[in-house]
Amino acid sequence: MYFTLRATQPELWTEEAAKLNIPLALANTTVLVLSSVTCQFGVFAAERLQPRRTGSILQVGKWGMIEWFILTFFMGAVFVSVQTFEYAELVSHGITIAANAYGSAFYITTGFHAIHVTGGLIAFLIIIGRAYLAKRFGHFEATSAIVVSYYWHFVDVIWIALFIIVYFLR
Repeated sequence: MYFTLRATQPELWTEEAAKLNIPLALANTTVLVLSSVTCQFGVFAAERLQPRRTGSILQVGKWGMIEWFILTFFMGAVFVSVQTFEYAELVSHGITIAANAYGSAFYITTGFHAIHVTGGLIAFLIIIGRAYLAKRFGHFEATSAIVVSYYWHFVDVIWIALFIIVYFLR
């Protein structure tokens, strides 16, 4: 859809894409990509069957899956919040989902991604909650954390592709 609409109305794409805040989007993308790193550290802790930290909160090297997943959750929440801010900024510049083909394509592609990120955030909360409730953190809980990490990494990879397509392919 995006490429077809872009090919049929190149002047609209040039005009509307110029309104994008690329530095903000790049910083936001960096937050999301780094959240995959923190997620993976949580997976490493889950694989060690370490749900909680074994030292001070400031001793990052002793964090468990819960601490890493909470950090990942906050980074994902920052990503969605900044994307919401970007939407508000674009609406103030006249780019809405109903304004034209560019607005429709932009909001549908990035909006569906934001919905999937939100789904990942909910999954992190479920995994964190289950880890707190588990009497014994075992392979079942670790496997659940690993599966959520696969989803999160996939959502990140999809965003990298969308980011390149939307913000750099003009």
